[in-house]
Amino acid sequence: MAGFWTGAAALVTAGRRGRRWPQPLMRSVALWTVKHVPHYSRRYLVASRTLCSAGYDSNEKTFDKILIANRGEIACRVIKTCKKMGIKTVAIHSDVDASSVHPGYGFLSENKEFAKCLAAEDVIFIGPDTHAIQAMGDKIESKLLAKKAKVNTIPGFDGVVKDADEAVRIAREIGYPVMIKASAGGGGKGMRIAWDDEETRDGFRFSSQEAASSFGDDRLLIEKFIDNPRHIEIQVLGDKHGNALWLNERECSIQRRNQKVVEEAPSIFLDSETRRAMGEQAVALAKAVNYSSAGTVEFLVDSKKNFYFLEMNTRLQVEHPVTECITGLDLVQEMIRVAKGYPLRHKQADIPINGWAVECRVYAEDPYKSFGLPSVGRLSQYEEPIRLPGVRVDSGIQPGSDISIYYDPMISKLITYGSDRTEALKRMEDALDNYVIRGVTHNIALLREVIINSRFIEGNINTKFLSDVYPDGFKGHQLTETERNQFLAVASSLFVASQLRAQHFQDHGNSRVPIVKPQVASWELSVKLHDEIHTVIASKSGPTFSVEVDGSKLNVTSTWNLASPLLSVNVDGTQRTIQCLSREAGGNMSIQFLGTVYKVRILTKLAAELHKFMLEKAAEDTSSILRSPMPGVVVAISVKPGDLVAEGQEICVIEAMKMQNSMTAGKTGKVKSVHCKAGDTVGEGDLLVELE
Repeated sequence: MAGFWTGAAALVTAGRRGRRWPQPLMRSVALWTVKHVPHYSRRYLVASRTLCSAGYDSNEKTFDKILIANRGEIACRVIKTCKKMGIKTVAIHSDVDASSVHPGYGFLSENKEFAKCLAAEDVIFIGPDTHAIQAMGDKIESKLLAKKAKVNTIPGFDGVVKDADEAVRIAREIGYPVMIKASAGGGGKGMRIAWDDEETRDGFRFSSQEAASSFGDDRLLIEKFIDNPRHIEIQVLGDKHGNALWLNERECSIQRRNQKVVEEAPSIFLDSETRRAMGEQAVALAKAVNYSSAGTVEFLVDSKKNFYFLEMNTRLQVEHPVTECITGLDLVQEMIRVAKGYPLRHKQADIPINGWAVECRVYAEDPYKSFGLPSVGRLSQYEEPIRLPGVRVDSGIQPGSDISIYYDPMISKLITYGSDRTEALKRMEDALDNYVIRGVTHNIALLREVIINSRFIEGNINTKFLSDVYPDGFKGHQLTETERNQFLAVASSLFVASQLRAQHFQDHGNSRVPIVKPQVASWELSVKLHDEIHTVIASKSGPTFSVEVDGSKLNVTSTWNLASPLLSVNVDGTQRTIQCLSREAGGNMSIQFLGTVYKVRILTKLAAELHKFMLEKAAEDTSSILRSPMPGVVVAISVKPGDLVAEGQEICVIEAMKMQNSMTAGKTGKVKSVHCKAGDTVGEGDLLVELE
């Protein structure tokens, strides 16, 4: 989360006086507009449940007004606490955010120059001081400070890597595999793993480009890659009086592209002794830089519980709600109190671990492409599952909001809390099933599969979990025979229910045409799922359908409210929440079942016999063409017409949401034509290159 500050009038006045802000800041600040936000906050603050028991003393004086240097979800999160503390708020937005869009983190959050400018204007920055931001924001300097504070560190090269040749030399000295990462980086951007010299050269190029694009700083460092580690971080909190606490840990090992997807607190892996050792080292590092705010010290932990300092984030992180759930603290409130100069209210012995909390990052992404390539579009329908017990949703969007290419594609943070891990995970499963997101592709299917996976439930996880569990890529939920029959029974029941609704005629007594309602005892259907045809016979009695699927009989009961985006159905005593995404006249239906969207074609017996005579559209031969798998910007083109390319050779680089992706040839051949150039904005499916 970005830092936020007080004294908005002073900041705005300074801008009007034409103060010479540092150049990087001038470009950022110029894009943003200030607005008061009481109307902006009400819609979201009512919708979100805090799931924390923090107390708010109305007599404790802090600030009159706070200007929030962030956007979307986290701005709403800060506003919520400010309202409880009786503090007025002001928000800012960029041109593309004029109507408030999806969540984003990082705007000026860890920029020491920005913090200096505020200090010069007597504006209080609610976050650590400039020394801590600078020390911990630079991975090279932070690693040296960690060593000095006797914090365990990863073996590696402590200087700045100058070029690709030096990167190869250093990597050989350290020993493969190595991690190449941006010195000023964070959020997984500017990070690459290299297993040999060639990957080191490529990693140096991509990491430096991503670092320059994301942070305005292309410096890189290299360190030993800890294979199969866990990513566990410690939340710390310090004040201006030399006090510091560790607020337990968060398990953040489920990642894709070095970015977290699922987090939980506490970690199922740590014992009390390791937890205390990690917490004490995190506090030692915080005290070494006189840290005064909320911050996070991240560690890599191997299978033997050896832990190594990774980095410190001098801000409130995306996953902070799980810590709030198990400790009862409001971390935003604590940051505000510390910034005002109050000492911490708690001692280390006062910090509890009560229950269990899980957070899923809900993204506008296609999880079937590299576990999540960005999706853009407008939310045509959006309903959060906040009516369920133990559920918290932090978001900053509403139906009609746009998901653009300009920011991180996170839609919201979905948090569930339970008395233990089993209850928290079950509540997450229900929450994901009851989350309605239409208009963009989302990652609900992947999130749900992760939390019900046997390895995850056992706690047998590491940062390679997704690639280990899905070596051929994510394919969605694989139905068991029982689940398949349940799905076919539900889909068939939906089909018949929609047919009956279409036949319904409301007679007001003035009809000139007599209506003869057909009396159909049962429906014989042909259902196609995954290229397999199933024979289904359905009959209806009140709200219950009796369905025979390939000889197996099931009873399906529901209200059959086809206008609702969510439908609760009971299949032979098993309760399921499904979503019917589309129904077409030709019998095609898309149904979200167990988190995954399945496409089926349901026809009556007569229609199925006639369908055999319908011509099928031939599939496009894509072996000789390269289409963009995501919306983004073309960073570089590596080929031109007439060039010979080998299978797997890089053809172009596409940047989406600050991440650079190398597009490669699917086969060996000659380049026939190139349909884009560097700097072009492309959409998903746009033609990039053709081969002969």
